[in-house]
Amino acid sequence: MDQIQHKYVEVKGLNLHVAEIGTGPTTVMFLHGFPEIWYSWRHQMIAVANAGYRAIAPDYRGYGLSDQPPEPEKTSFVDFVHDMVALLDALDIPKVFLVGKDFGSPIAYLIALLYPKRVSGVATLGVPFMPPRPPTHHKGLPEGFYISRWKEPGRAEADFVRFDAKTVVRNIYILFSKSEIPIAGENMEIMDMVEPSTPLPPWFTDEDMEIYGALYEKSGFQTALQVPYRSMHKPMDIPDPKVEVPAMLIMGEDDYVFKFPGIEDYIRSGEVKTYVPNLETIYVAKGTHFVQEQFPDQVNQLLLTFLSSHS
Repeated sequence: MDQIQHKYVEVKGLNLHVAEIGTGPTTVMFLHGFPEIWYSWRHQMIAVANAGYRAIAPDYRGYGLSDQPPEPEKTSFVDFVHDMVALLDALDIPKVFLVGKDFGSPIAYLIALLYPKRVSGVATLGVPFMPPRPPTHHKGLPEGFYISRWKEPGRAEADFVRFDAKTVVRNIYILFSKSEIPIAGENMEIMDMVEPSTPLPPWFTDEDMEIYGALYEKSGFQTALQVPYRSMHKPMDIPDPKVEVPAMLIMGEDDYVFKFPGIEDYIRSGEVKTYVPNLETIYVAKGTHFVQEQFPDQVNQLLLTFLSSHS
């Protein structure tokens, strides 16, 4: 990882941390999810740089090494979108390929919708394009559904504060690596779903965990709970949300996101192509929600094929 460089770029009055590698004429911007950070793209950044691309991976405002926004509780998806475009402006990058994971997927697609001339293509992992309106795939899930718990002000804070940041991230990684949606019992908090003796996934090292823990120890979870969980239900006025650029969706076959009501049919039936007509969907056998860390070589090759086909 030593070859990855780090710097801070002032964007809208905040210093955003950016990891960067490569000097090619075409730039790939990697957008992380939760509980991830720039580091979750370490394998992909090196691979695309070795193939002749420039790779940049920011920490969003309030995440990792980036500054906290002045009012985290008012932060929105749109703030992240405008931050990323302002970051491209500051770096003098006119056009990019976007690669988004988890809630990085809606951020990537919102950039493509709101700033279409800035985007050459979009690849997402773990989450398909969803119309920018309050989600409906949460309906019917029990009260202990993790998103329902985390969007309730104060609930996750009281749950997380019992542990250090590394343990919180560790537990979420373990939960999100499974093929079932995390749903806590009536008298149980989300953190209590993981026994302390539960091992990390085999593809995730103790060193990885130390890095994630240190980054979230620095940032805390206030902004991370706001975006995505407490802002995803805010409607957006985009009347005809259609993304015309080349797109790719990578889904692990064991990703728990498939268990959200209606999501698997939405993807496999091709309904998602109503909104993203130039979409190619690829399924990775045994892949989890963290498929880019679990099977980096396979994901790297998929990304490089996509980039070379549309550069």
